Amino acid sequence: MEKVIITGALLRKMIISGANYLEENKEYVNSLNVFPVPDGDTGTNMSLTMKSSVKELNMCTSNDMEAICDAISKGALKGARGNSGVILSQILKGITSYFNNLKEIKTSDFANALIEGANVAYKAVTKPKEGTILTVIKAMANASVKIAKKETEMEGFLKKVIDIGEDALSMTPELLPVLKKAGVVDAGGRGLLIILNGFLKIVSGDESELKLMAETDKVGGNENKVLANGMNPELVDYNSLGDIEFAYCTEFFVININKKTTVADIDKLRETLMTLGDSVICIGDLSLIKVHVHTNQPGVALTHALKLGELNGVKIENMLEQFRALKVQSDNQELKKIGVVSVCAGEGLANLFKDLNVDYVIEGGQTMNPSAEDIAKAADSVPAENIFVLPNNKNIILAAELANDLSKRNIFVLPTTSIPQGISAAIRIDPEISVEENKVNVDETIKGVISGSVTYAVRSTTIDGFKLKENDIIGLGEKKIVTKGSNVSKVTEDTIEKLMTDEVSTISLFYGNNVDPVDAGALVDKLKEKYPDIEIDCHEGGQPLYYYLISLE
Repeated sequence: MEKVIITGALLRKMIISGANYLEENKEYVNSLNVFPVPDGDTGTNMSLTMKSSVKELNMCTSNDMEAICDAISKGALKGARGNSGVILSQILKGITSYFNNLKEIKTSDFANALIEGANVAYKAVTKPKEGTILTVIKAMANASVKIAKKETEMEGFLKKVIDIGEDALSMTPELLPVLKKAGVVDAGGRGLLIILNGFLKIVSGDESELKLMAETDKVGGNENKVLANGMNPELVDYNSLGDIEFAYCTEFFVININKKTTVADIDKLRETLMTLGDSVICIGDLSLIKVHVHTNQPGVALTHALKLGELNGVKIENMLEQFRALKVQSDNQELKKIGVVSVCAGEGLANLFKDLNVDYVIEGGQTMNPSAEDIAKAADSVPAENIFVLPNNKNIILAAELANDLSKRNIFVLPTTSIPQGISAAIRIDPEISVEENKVNVDETIKGVISGSVTYAVRSTTIDGFKLKENDIIGLGEKKIVTKGSNVSKVTEDTIEKLMTDEVSTISLFYGNNVDPVDAGALVDKLKEKYPDIEIDCHEGGQPLYYYLISLE
């Protein structure tokens, strides 16, 4: 076996290979989501985190180990999305912090770096849970020191470390009962092992995964060539854009979808948009697709979308001009004490948060978690000393906490795990009192909110006592499935009944973009008849994938 020493140039290739191998397998990782709901996004979040590292590497013109490690860590931090992406970014942070001062990496160095990666990742999570990606990285790290003493060749070392990881992954259902019930292993752990297998390909001499996005993407007919060492020789100079890398906020719908268009084509459009810019949202089905992207080439984005169907509701905003206006405004305006940033998906929900004096609404949530950088940029755009962030999704909280390292503002994350909690929190925030008083008040408020939702099963499985078939309508509480059926309104009614307590005085419904307002109105009438002493209101949420979001207070 040929002895391989990892240099900065080879580490660059390993990250690229790991990112691409994960991208190829992200849908498989997504399919390991415990709940059979249409927003399993562990693979997507981890892939976007890795892609952000690759993007930063493309901007790095040196193969010096310190420069390479800085790019990997910085890129992962910026792009960290969801709990899995944040934990992955911390693993990479720990690994690269150990590599940082080395000229070349031996197996013993890699072992020590894995230990540091595991330590940093565990510290990033307030209450580490075994049976997750943390268990897998810890098992590999603990075994790697002993392996390195016998294996001085990197290929043999990585193979044995990955074998340990596979054993640890196979045990995750025994450590986390919810995995065992769902009949799956931990998705984050699987994603991590896929990345390491990408590393192994390079170490073993297989560079087939080095089809770097900047190497294969053709934008506007011009190929962005990459040198053999992975460096981009023609870097775009964005210095003149100030803090804005992509100038045009581009939004539109694709309607009257072509008969030949498939779901895979929608995924391909999303991936293409990611090469054109950032803050990408591409959601929908074969009846309607909604697109949002920040890019310097809005025309190219529109051209690619036209291959799928007709365009409607096109809106292109020059963020440079907005930035200049905001800069003039902020230069002449004193910062207020408290500002609020909220995350949600759906125009109706966004408008509702704005009506509640939220300063900035980040479009995202289920299926497309905003990155730490997205949240930091939103916070920086608000003229306030202190920014409250409402994640409204448990999978966004860690990324929101990381945003504080990237922002010029003081960010305080209010741990809202659902849209109903976020709305109640927004109502309770008082800009006239202190940050600490607000945190106490909001914490008290969200404890009194019972959240539910109604969606559909994406696979057949048995979970929480229900034998589900694909496309069954399912009602969820905050932690488990509570009912199923074939009729959306009936399942919504049954879900409310399951979640109801004697203390509930208000029921609020937020209907999604695939619910007829007439049907929503009929459901409200039925609920008012069933619960005459309870105040019931209904709002157009416009959220994708979820027929109804439910709030009981």
